[in-house]
Amino acid sequence: MHTSDAGFDPDDNFADPDHGPVIDEDADTETLVWQLLLLINPDDEETALQQFDAWREATADAGEDEFEPAWVLKDIIDWKSGFQLHDQDAGAFIESITELVARWNLDLDWGVEDPTDDEFLDAADVGELLQVAYDALRTYGYTLWLWETGTDTIAGWITLNRDNEGMRAIAPALGIEVRPAGRA
Repeated sequence: MHTSDAGFDPDDNFADPDHGPVIDEDADTETLVWQLLLLINPDDEETALQQFDAWREATADAGEDEFEPAWVLKDIIDWKSGFQLHDQDAGAFIESITELVARWNLDLDWGVEDPTDDEFLDAADVGELLQVAYDALRTYGYTLWLWETGTDTIAGWITLNRDNEGMRAIAPALGIEVRPAGRA
């Protein structure tokens, strides 16, 4: 990554409002993974560090050409800092997002009294629920991101709004195609 005159701070999280994120073409995968983990674990460096240690362990014996970072990360962050589920499973989507936002003591309004009601879930459209979650999280200062997996699943994570540009720079550098969930 390009550094300022003050030097490189691995925890800066690309939060400098005067300079957009710039990804150094020579940045290694490990550096990019660390930055991504910091973004998807807002204000929780301990969890990011635990996941980073798991990343290092999972990739210790593999060369960078032997694995796809997104798929290794998915297993490490699933139901802690991210989600992946069948794209038509409204119940699992609500459950996973509820679990993720509980880290910040948030309770999203799904537009019904009981979002776990079978009748509601049978009629629910995951695309509409993505929009509801995206809009609700925006009011709290967060962005719900979707990772284009190329499978019949949806996957993603949540960052602080202030880190949107960082996400737009880091994810593609890792070969991860992401977009805000509000564009479902």
